[in-house]
Amino acid sequence: MKTVLITGTSSGIGKATARYFSEQGWNVAATMRNPAKETDLNQLPNVKLFALDVMDSASIARAIVETQAAFGGIDVVVNNAGYGAVGPFEAATDEQIRRQFDTNVFGVMNVTREILPYFRERRNGTIINVTSMGGLITFPIYSIYHGTKWAVEGFAEALSFELRPFNIRVKNVEPGAIKTDFYDRSQDILTKPGLTAYDEYVRVTMENSQKQGADAPGPIVVAKTIFKAATDSSFRLRYVTGNALTPTLLFLRRLLPLSWFHGIVKSVVEKGFKPQVA
Repeated sequence: MKTVLITGTSSGIGKATARYFSEQGWNVAATMRNPAKETDLNQLPNVKLFALDVMDSASIARAIVETQAAFGGIDVVVNNAGYGAVGPFEAATDEQIRRQFDTNVFGVMNVTREILPYFRERRNGTIINVTSMGGLITFPIYSIYHGTKWAVEGFAEALSFELRPFNIRVKNVEPGAIKTDFYDRSQDILTKPGLTAYDEYVRVTMENSQKQGADAPGPIVVAKTIFKAATDSSFRLRYVTGNALTPTLLFLRRLLPLSWFHGIVKSVVEKGFKPQVA
């Protein structure tokens, strides 16, 4: 029986992924910062909860050792923990910027670095990063979030070269809009006292973005794609998932001149916004 360790399983994509792997007969190490608060996943077969903070190397190492002791080994690691900072960049504090990169980028690197000696010694293993189509294209008011996802895309692509000789696969799962608490509880809204110049633009673009999230599929579609990546023995790097619009947007980004593609984005996300003319 194979074993997967998943970060950020307290909600959303992480929780759905833990459920789905359990249903497929895998051992699941469901990790989160506060497993004592979880009352759902620990009722599932072959699922064990472990404390793991992606910014605490000691907790990562401990969770890896405890997972190996509980299940006899680890076959796949899913770097899922993350969230989105949303708002005008000018409003972001140093702490908000650092926290976004700490979680979404350095957290991925921390977990990956801790598991590599084990995967390298056994000359087998798969690392799956839940990135985003936002690691390949961009939208308004998500500049810091996009910065983190583009960073992970570049990191993973380069890493895949150096790990292939050890039969270690690196895979990025790239969701489009997904109906989770990403559009609510998991967001860090960027505001600054006295800064009102962006208010109307943020209101319009946020409203349009929220509509995309409300109409999006649920996290199970991402969980199924993660499982597909985990069971794919090839060295394929990218797996796009979400609704039918997601691969279409990525295709158009590759095909069209940037100015044309930006026009498409603006027509959707900035719909209803009327800039003031000086």
